[in-house]
Amino acid sequence: SCTADGRDLGETLVGEGLAWAYLHFSRAYAETETRARAARRGVWQGEAEAAWDYRRHGWQPAAATVPDPACPIKGNITASGERIYHTPGSTWYARTGIDTASGEAWFCNPAEAEAAGWRAAAGNR
Repeated sequence: SCTADGRDLGETLVGEGLAWAYLHFSRAYAETETRARAARRGVWQGEAEAAWDYRRHGWQPAAATVPDPACPIKGNITASGERIYHTPGSTWYARTGIDTASGEAWFCNPAEAEAAGWRAAAGNR
């Protein structure tokens, strides 16, 4: 944990409703989050979505605009010949076109792209 002046900063942030307790990895702040939620502090004042939930379904809008909705990752070849892939929602995703005739490709998941020799673009989610 990270502390300042003897206070656990993670617990403070979760307690003020400024962060979620990442319960997938630790139950350390579970009770703190329950109290913040009951008091409607921070993100608990209204509707909010944890980042991991957003990422889990955040590809759905992009999937509706690609040739195969199951494979929305864009494998792009840069002007210098570098092979990089862009995931939906990433910085350059919407601006990146794919030309399969020139060797660019579509991938279903990051592992598939990396196995084919492509690297993640900066800003991928």
